[in-house]
Amino acid sequence: MTHTTSSRPIIWISILAATAMILTSAPGSAADCSRQDSRCAAAAVTPEGVQQVEIAVTPQGFVPAEIHVKAGRPVRLVVTRETATTCATSIVIKDFGIDRELPLSQPVEITFTPAKTGTIRYACAMDMLGGVLIAD
Repeated sequence: MTHTTSSRPIIWISILAATAMILTSAPGSAADCSRQDSRCAAAAVTPEGVQQVEIAVTPQGFVPAEIHVKAGRPVRLVVTRETATTCATSIVIKDFGIDRELPLSQPVEITFTPAKTGTIRYACAMDMLGGVLIAD
């Protein structure tokens, strides 16, 4: 059986494409949010340089429940409680001493700056519903 060299470029392109997909979807990177998952989000950057994410409190909890941000840059969470049937009537971010009430249907802005990389948990006051900010 003879092999032609015309198929080799296609094989190399396929190998390079697969390698690029693996490298850009490393765990803990913002690329984790590229999948079709409404429970995960990467922060958008405002013209002022603030990383902003909108969070909804729904009957399922905080959505998104996983947020990727860059350490050392200000983060603004805009949290809106969309349901009355939840224990998440407030949001607590213990690492930053934040405890804010979440009135029904009213956006609440919370701004802070994660100084270092790592995982920051946010939750309701009862710590039953929550999520994480992953600072890279």
